[in-house]
Amino acid sequence: MKKHHAGFLLAVTGGLALVAFVVYRWRGFAWQQFLATLCNVDLRWLGLSVALILATYVGRALRWEVMLRPLIHRVTLLRVLAATCIGFTAVVLFGRAGEPVRPYLIAREAGVPFSTQVAAWVVERILDVLMILVIFGIALTQVGHSAVQPGPRIQTILQFGGAFTGITGGLLLAILFGLRHFRGQVQQRVKEALAFLPDRFQSRIEGFLIAFGEGAQSTRSSSFAFRLVAYTVVEWGVILGSFYCLFRAFPATARLDIFDVVIVLGFVCVGSVVQIPGVGGGVQIVTVLVLTEFYSLPLEAASGIALMWWVVSFVSIVPVGLLLAFREGLKWRSLRHIAPMAPGSA
Repeated sequence: MKKHHAGFLLAVTGGLALVAFVVYRWRGFAWQQFLATLCNVDLRWLGLSVALILATYVGRALRWEVMLRPLIHRVTLLRVLAATCIGFTAVVLFGRAGEPVRPYLIAREAGVPFSTQVAAWVVERILDVLMILVIFGIALTQVGHSAVQPGPRIQTILQFGGAFTGITGGLLLAILFGLRHFRGQVQQRVKEALAFLPDRFQSRIEGFLIAFGEGAQSTRSSSFAFRLVAYTVVEWGVILGSFYCLFRAFPATARLDIFDVVIVLGFVCVGSVVQIPGVGGGVQIVTVLVLTEFYSLPLEAASGIALMWWVVSFVSIVPVGLLLAFREGLKWRSLRHIAPMAPGSA
């Protein structure tokens, strides 16, 4: 079996195991307690949580602006922010098929090749995942200082999490370092490896590689790289603040301190990396598992908090994105077909 088939099978198996566990725990679910959890939310803390999450999109636009500067001298932040909001709305509405919308819209607005913005998207994703791993690593170190009392099963999970953090972090650092040198000999070796392809495919791939290398230029400048890291740290600090405010909004989690919030956020972020077919992500399931297994919350309360976190962190941007798309005159039906048409776009 090929490696990517084995990886896909492993992801599906793990996802189905998580779903089966939640379904097993769902037996005898008290819907009245679930609704009571949602009704007793403190709207002031909830509103602050939403405001902080919306502020992170400004941070993402600022970070993307830094990656655009090596390509064009003048960048309009508001245009990048609008494309960012529309792009994340497309992800909520279309799933992973909406991922190319943001780099496509930014490439169109800036007048640069789409492949340069694919490189920017790759750099952004690496920075986010590295920050997730940092948070997860901190979460593992803080378990002993929190309300969690690890049993044998949880100890196994923590050991696996530590190994996962170290290996994945090392691989991502290697990739990020490799992007700094994605020119010259590296591009030439990739071209030589694909020499068996027809000439027309080779020319298209060569153009993509050149543009991709140009899009990764921001990683070669020390000042740009520092700003990228700084914006990433601030952005995830704001996300942590939003998560803390959300916990304060619910009586069941209002007692948890900042260390507990870091622990839950660390595991939830790792769950967001793992995409479960048919569910779209492990965020909700991991939130329920951590709150019930680590903090002994009732399943109904944990489910209500997980649902609200999904609404705050993902759905809250949809009204903004729809409004901006309407203002830009974009049709959502056409955005759904950006994925296959984008690689050949300017």
